[in-house]
Amino acid sequence: MSLRINDTAPNFTAQTTQGPIDFHQWIGDSWAVLFSHPKDFTPVCTTELGYMARIEPEFTKRNAKLIGLSVDPVDNHTRWAADIEETQGAKVNYPMIGDTDLAVAKLYNMLPAEEPGSSEGRTAANNATVRSVFVIGPDKKIKLMLTYPMTTGRNFDEILRVLDSMQMTAKYKVATPANWKNGEDVIIAGSVSDEEAKTLFPGGWKAVKPYLRVTKQPGS
Repeated sequence: MSLRINDTAPNFTAQTTQGPIDFHQWIGDSWAVLFSHPKDFTPVCTTELGYMARIEPEFTKRNAKLIGLSVDPVDNHTRWAADIEETQGAKVNYPMIGDTDLAVAKLYNMLPAEEPGSSEGRTAANNATVRSVFVIGPDKKIKLMLTYPMTTGRNFDEILRVLDSMQMTAKYKVATPANWKNGEDVIIAGSVSDEEAKTLFPGGWKAVKPYLRVTKQPGS
């Protein structure tokens, strides 16, 4: 199944390191970051899970939950978590999904639906596509999708940056420019007329072009 931004995130039930979950119920009224890994006990992913464990409080501040996924069994995840804490200096407190039947990986289009077998005997190489990040809103819609190559560690600070942008632009009629960071100027949405902008942005704006109107970040 092909997935696109604004599609409803496929729901599923699964075993995790914190017990069984129904994904949509687990999300509740929060945002969610689902990030997947091709195999337990792999070096790049070990650093990623550790980094996410360290910065999880930043996601919590933004009403966002973290959940990891690997096609390996939950028992393996638990043993891997001990390695992560030892080598990365951070305890993994978020749940990690066991996907031994590859069901979630297939549901999220990370493996072909016709892929045979289970996690047994699979390697990181033939799970290379199971290395994605999905950000899902409280409305259960997919807001962002990223897939990385196995040899490139993911930039999870970028996920925080994008989350800041998405949460703000969902509340105000603005967009964020290239390389924007929280607190910097934003762009007034093209759907907003100058007349409406006078009400929405009483502090005014700078019109670089008629279609490019820059203003202070609202609510900051």
